[in-house]
Amino acid sequence: MSEEYWTKSMKNLSLSLFVLTFMVPSIAAAAIWTEAEADTVVTAPPEVDRIFVWGKREGVIGEAVSASQGEVSYGQYAIRPLLRAGELVEVIPGLAATQHSGSGKANQYFLRGFNLDHGTDFSVSLDGVPLNLRTHAHGQGYLDLNGITPELVHAIEYRKGPYYPEAGDFSAAGSAAFRTFDHLEENLLQVQAGQNGFARLTAGLDLGSGLLGLDMTRSDGPWDTSEDLEKASLLGRWRLGDWSFSGLAYHADWTSTDQIPERAVAGGLVSRLGTIDPTDGGKTSRFILSARSHPDSNSDLVVYVQRYRVSLWSNFTYSLEDPVNGDQFEQSERRWIFGASGYRGWTLSDAWRVRLGAESRLDDIGAVGLYRTKARRRLDIDREDEVQELSGAAWAEATWQGAALRAQVSLRADAIAVDVTSGDRNNSGRASDTLISPKLALAWRLSPTVELYGDVGRGYHSNDARGAVQTVSPTTAAPVDKVALIAAADGAEIGARFERRGFSASASLWALRLASELVYVGDAGETEATGATERLGAEILVNWSPDPALNFDLSAASTHARYRDVAAGEDRIPNALEYVLTGGMTARLTPIDTIQLTVRRLGPAPLVEDNSARSDPSTVVNFAYARRLGLATLSLDVLNLFDRDDHDITYFYASRLAGEPLDGTEDTHFHPLEPRQFRLGLRYAF
Repeated sequence: MSEEYWTKSMKNLSLSLFVLTFMVPSIAAAAIWTEAEADTVVTAPPEVDRIFVWGKREGVIGEAVSASQGEVSYGQYAIRPLLRAGELVEVIPGLAATQHSGSGKANQYFLRGFNLDHGTDFSVSLDGVPLNLRTHAHGQGYLDLNGITPELVHAIEYRKGPYYPEAGDFSAAGSAAFRTFDHLEENLLQVQAGQNGFARLTAGLDLGSGLLGLDMTRSDGPWDTSEDLEKASLLGRWRLGDWSFSGLAYHADWTSTDQIPERAVAGGLVSRLGTIDPTDGGKTSRFILSARSHPDSNSDLVVYVQRYRVSLWSNFTYSLEDPVNGDQFEQSERRWIFGASGYRGWTLSDAWRVRLGAESRLDDIGAVGLYRTKARRRLDIDREDEVQELSGAAWAEATWQGAALRAQVSLRADAIAVDVTSGDRNNSGRASDTLISPKLALAWRLSPTVELYGDVGRGYHSNDARGAVQTVSPTTAAPVDKVALIAAADGAEIGARFERRGFSASASLWALRLASELVYVGDAGETEATGATERLGAEILVNWSPDPALNFDLSAASTHARYRDVAAGEDRIPNALEYVLTGGMTARLTPIDTIQLTVRRLGPAPLVEDNSARSDPSTVVNFAYARRLGLATLSLDVLNLFDRDDHDITYFYASRLAGEPLDGTEDTHFHPLEPRQFRLGLRYAF
């Protein structure tokens, strides 16, 4: 798009503030008001059946600096039906998590018109420890949430856009902070069983000043080739004074059914639940130790160490590149991560408050490689590297609070340095980059129930260290251009929020411009330039509790995403969803019976730059029922309630099946929604 179009769009965003000023209060005026404010799990005395009390998300008027930030507490997802642990992020309005491979692999995340491809522009932390992985074997910012146990997550704080000084790498589209419980109100033992060989054991033991949690899952999946998923996660927390100490151990092993070409299904080669290469899959492990001091809102310090390993075997093109052995490849790595982050705040007067923060991180990647394989046996090395990546950041924030107006100005400075030792000395070297990110947030409180916001700021995602030093393609030896280590993102947003008793609504209009979406393509072993982009979008969130036993929520997000400075008709961004709709209902039918219904609809998206191939919308509805029986809770989850056969994710590219021409066939490749399945559970609290 032209600079003139961008300038005009930004002016339209500013003018839209007046629309938002009246829109949210108008929506609210149509609601029926009640005094329902609860948002937690209420624990009654042992002799009385405990019940869930549901309500709106945490009220943030007077505290938030944008319309697109908030917090979701355990009460919203205590019985939420989840196919995989990573889908817990869908409690964040406007965010969707899908899968194109096995259950042990990181999800695909969709937010604000991004196909985040496992996490490039959406960062997540667990108790202050960052989970995104730089210079990952599969993709930059790889974000695997499968090791998280949803029953142990106390709250999720989310922030969209690059307006917050604490959020650094991979936070251009947004960020989320997962917080686990410090301790449990009651011990728990939970077993679940379902179709397709699904079995899960979850246990939580309260230690007084801490907890110990166990999560084990076994599943064959609905696929023609058994998934053979085996997953185990162990979490421990202990609090000593102002310090808490945490440890997480996670391991998973699986066989995956990756996306398949439509022509293979239409021709009867495989069913829609079939696979072309039954030896695809993976195994991964992660160990985290951390210490955190967070005595109050004015100070926080986190120190951590992580050990991580992964091997992924994939075959997306079948026999296009190697008609003899096939195109399967392995992406493998092992690394240590050492880091620390913290901040300190001071109240200077009734009006002024300041915070200073810093962080540092070292990724010591002992080996990250791409290998040609057949049935998981290595045949050749495409590339193999050792990488040390060191980063540091410092930030300062000043907040001024007036009678109705609140202003927050901040400045963040980031620096990254990398040292790559490659198997090909042409791709060895060192590189560094820096970025200064100013941010400004304004909040104007019109009344106790209405607040307006305006935000501008810069953020970034880092690029793969190997792309910053390489000079030749590892597969063809052809010369390639180096890429910058840091890709800056400039954003702006205006919005409004309304909160009153059992009703809340927020709306925002936003714009985000990335200087580059250069990404490392692990499937090819090299960096590809995807060009600079710009996105314009709108979001609205409504949450309503007309009664303490009833809650409704609805979020709608629409995005206009385009490449900049490209030929006319070639500016579409593949897999950039045009809209995401999510909603749900939670109802306590009786003092002991509760149901929850969730709906997710993903809009269409272009699959190629010229928009000649597009994905279809997909819709999935999940249902959960829980019945309290004294200290026990019986549950039933029905996933994909209406048994829709939509696609979970869709791609368009060339592949080659047996007997086809050597140059392959361009086709739509899809991974289907899993068919309807039932899961029974029994939870015992003691």
